[in-house]
Amino acid sequence: MSSPDNTRILVIEPKGSVFSLNLKEIWQYRDLLEMYIKRDIVTVYKQTVLGPFWFFIQPIFTTIVFMFVFGGLAGIPTDGIPQALFYLSGITLWNYFAESLNKTSDTFISNQAIFGKVYFPRLIAPLSVTFTGLIKMLIQFSVFIIVYIYFVLTGSSVSPNLHAFLLPVLIFILAGLSLGFGIIISSMTTKYRDLKFLLTFAVQLLMYATPVIYPLSVMEGNYKKYMWLIQANPLTAVLETFKYGFLGQGMFSWFALVYSFIFTIILLLIGIVVFNRVERSFMDVI
Repeated sequence: MSSPDNTRILVIEPKGSVFSLNLKEIWQYRDLLEMYIKRDIVTVYKQTVLGPFWFFIQPIFTTIVFMFVFGGLAGIPTDGIPQALFYLSGITLWNYFAESLNKTSDTFISNQAIFGKVYFPRLIAPLSVTFTGLIKMLIQFSVFIIVYIYFVLTGSSVSPNLHAFLLPVLIFILAGLSLGFGIIISSMTTKYRDLKFLLTFAVQLLMYATPVIYPLSVMEGNYKKYMWLIQANPLTAVLETFKYGFLGQGMFSWFALVYSFIFTIILLLIGIVVFNRVERSFMDVI
């Protein structure tokens, strides 16, 4: 709008609808989104000795620990897949989901200072976390590919198939689940700070309800009465599809994958509604 002296005035008003995503405004602030992503990548390992090498070291060390504890001491089978490859495939996807969820769930609290001073689409903050985590996941995925090529060349029993091309869909589901759950929890922590502490335990427990350290065949054979719980987990289809596509082992189901996709869409819609409602009164509550 323009004032009587022809000076342009920008009026910022609350969203008219809690269902409003306002993608146009997010696109207009894409430079800010890019800045957030660069900041998160550069600062996370700034002033460290190994710097960005931690992106590679972290999944490798975790895989070694899993091989010793779950593969060695616990003796959990891996359906004939080399242990290093089996655990690394699960860790690569799980780390992206868990890290994105933990950081996204802290959106309002960690950004309360800047939210109270400058206007920009608040959804930029959790979106930047999701994209930053994606970059890290792609780096760690390269580690998986290197290990994967090694075992293929050494004649290990891994047989990729066309389902590996579903990887973009799997990444979308992981990103949507972490973003959806994250912004809902972040919205609730503006009033209930305890949720931040409970989330840490919940994510740890969720890993054991997801086939990260064990194949789904183990649950079907020895713990069949708990299969409904594992199958209700939308992450299960993602990890099983990934292992089936790249390793040739796992339980692939179009029904399970479609269920995870629909679950993700519904969760995102609910998250957007909750996020938009809390955004209006966030500064008054905090």
